Amino acid sequence: MLNKTGAPSKSKIAKRVANELQENQIVNLGVGIPSLIPNYIEEKEVYLQAENGLLGIGPEPSEDAIDMDLINASKKPVSMNKGASLFNSSTSFAMIRGNHVDVAVMGGLQVDETGEIANWAVPGKDILGVGGAMDLIAGAKSIIIALTHVSKDQEPKLVKKLTYPKSGVKKASMVVTEIAVFHFNENKMILKELDPSVSLEELREKTPAYFELDENFTREYY
Repeated sequence: MLNKTGAPSKSKIAKRVANELQENQIVNLGVGIPSLIPNYIEEKEVYLQAENGLLGIGPEPSEDAIDMDLINASKKPVSMNKGASLFNSSTSFAMIRGNHVDVAVMGGLQVDETGEIANWAVPGKDILGVGGAMDLIAGAKSIIIALTHVSKDQEPKLVKKLTYPKSGVKKASMVVTEIAVFHFNENKMILKELDPSVSLEELREKTPAYFELDENFTREYY
């Protein structure tokens, strides 16, 4: 069965994205699921950035070590690794706009079958706004979208064509949900991994976006 939106699913997504990150990359973490990723970085030297002006984010602090002056883009408390730095918002966005971020990990409302991203507005609903999404999509070298496979209302998030406003011209390199991992090649959506608890037929029923199978497709989820 497909998992409904919930904390275990979100943690699973964050852990899978953490496995994807490479040594010495500078990685911006967006709001929501991406902010869980520091808890799953293990032996790799990865430099995690928050757009509000932190580089070198560590795992979630213990309760007695919380400092609310140290928060991430989700306004959640963070720890700082040795050698971490703090700086103002203009410096943070200079990093992003200057193409110094290797990977941006972002949440999403929709991703279409070519990799176009919508993550900042739902027509007819109040939402905080675009934030740094447009800058990250334009400035990061690659983009990973971390999102639950369906919404709280069980609406698909991987769609044939966006119905929400898109976030920028650049497209996703990879999408990670709690049951599947997709990558994009020449505007084609390709299934790389599928959780063994979910059948391919069930995945297709819940995924309006057309996708092909990777030549190394696996029924494991790493």
